[in-house]
Amino acid sequence: MADNKSMSIIVTKGSLDWAYPPFILATTAASLGLDVTLFFTFYGLALLKKDLDLKITTLGNPAMEMPMMGMHMQMPNLVSALPGVDAMATTMMKNLIKKKGVASIPELRDMAIEAEVRMIACQMTLDLFEYSKDDLIDGIELAGAATYIDVATRSDINLYI
Repeated sequence: MADNKSMSIIVTKGSLDWAYPPFILATTAASLGLDVTLFFTFYGLALLKKDLDLKITTLGNPAMEMPMMGMHMQMPNLVSALPGVDAMATTMMKNLIKKKGVASIPELRDMAIEAEVRMIACQMTLDLFEYSKDDLIDGIELAGAATYIDVATRSDINLYI
């Protein structure tokens, strides 16, 4: 393994749209032979929960466009303040994901496990948000920032998502 290229990704976001990049990049890199480590901290820790209930928000995401009625509709930030908009946007995104045949986050997470991607949950974040290891999927490690720094300093590629 010491001769393999390696990649580490620090995962800080836990929404549906932000869950895709780390899992897609990790599984792709692992399939190409890289040793991959994902370090989940703060809101990214939610991606390791057994029961996923991921949502998206249009707030602060002015680039978000959804294909609707034969064109791309952009959601103005002001619309995000209306009750139910996040739920509607989440439903639309989940329907689009299904319609286009894109793997779900649980499927991508299972693929990462199968590809032997090392997944580390930040112990400090676990304590801060009062999660238990029982709230998280099996097969992950608990560690702190020092472990991530050790991995990152030895990695060929480091990403922050």
